[in-house]
Amino acid sequence: MKKTLTSLAMAASLLTAPAAFAADKMLLKTPIAFSTSLPGLGSPIPRVAEQLSLMSGGTLKMKVYEPGKLVPPFEILDAVSSGKINSGYTTAGYWAGKIPAAPLFSAVPFGPEAGEYMAWLYYGNGMTLYQEMYDQAGYNVKVLPCAIIAPETSGWFAKEINNPEDLEGLKMRFFGLGGKVMQKLGVATSLLPGGEIFPALEKGAIDATEFSMPAIDARLGFHKLVKYNYFPGWHQQATVFELMINKDVWNGASDQHKAIIENACKASMADSFAEGEAIQHAALIDNVENNGVQIKQWNDEMLETFRTTWNEVAAEEAAGDEFFEKVLTDMNGFRDGYAVWKENAFLPRK
Repeated sequence: MKKTLTSLAMAASLLTAPAAFAADKMLLKTPIAFSTSLPGLGSPIPRVAEQLSLMSGGTLKMKVYEPGKLVPPFEILDAVSSGKINSGYTTAGYWAGKIPAAPLFSAVPFGPEAGEYMAWLYYGNGMTLYQEMYDQAGYNVKVLPCAIIAPETSGWFAKEINNPEDLEGLKMRFFGLGGKVMQKLGVATSLLPGGEIFPALEKGAIDATEFSMPAIDARLGFHKLVKYNYFPGWHQQATVFELMINKDVWNGASDQHKAIIENACKASMADSFAEGEAIQHAALIDNVENNGVQIKQWNDEMLETFRTTWNEVAAEEAAGDEFFEKVLTDMNGFRDGYAVWKENAFLPRK
């Protein structure tokens, strides 16, 4: 009799298991702001989608939608928050017009490099402040950093830029807080999605542009129209990309699914950084040898001008927004401590 009851109990558990398994399934429909053909920007998210399915045994899946296919890139935050979509992949710098502090979680002029940025996010107060930013602004989203890249090029120009006066009157696509620096230097800036930059250059709507790293810019063909490529990328020494999930959806997810998503994104941070670092040299060599591009380094006068102007912009932004000041103060405090390590441990640059 005991064996019969045990057998019946086992049979019952096997019958109910599929139902519980099915009830725990989760599908993230994820529009993205960057084409999956762009290495380091859009390419990480399909790999995240693959890992979510593998690690969950198929109970957690992500369907990726190319830019504009489901939601326009600049509408992803509102769409995720409202529940129109349950997730999205983008970068916080796109929300500067809605949340002044948002660019601090994307890229900071003369700011942290990738390792330092991740240290602040994961082992400083960065992640707490990142989520607090969306919460206090009234957005119903859970945010997770899900990719990071190293320095970008500083820009593509049709002429040499030797002094600050050469910037005056230029029309340039520029991103984030660096764009405010350029505005102070007499540049008319606009923030265009990646796919709209080449046509704008071609039609003369803009004279110059920055977008990303050399291997990414190569896919967009800037070298066909403008031949002076400037470094270093003072405005984006590292750039963070975010996976946002509607907070009601996130709160309803199982602990297992939450852990899988969090750890897949952490793995993607390492993977995207490594991918970006591996492929830039080939693009630089190709630009010089086959595309007639001149690689230029900003002179000391220009770098000092950018740095001084950034300090002015930072002070103005902090004075105008309490939360911006809170985040910047915390980040700078972390960086002051990190500098002790960096200055002692790393080889000096020549």
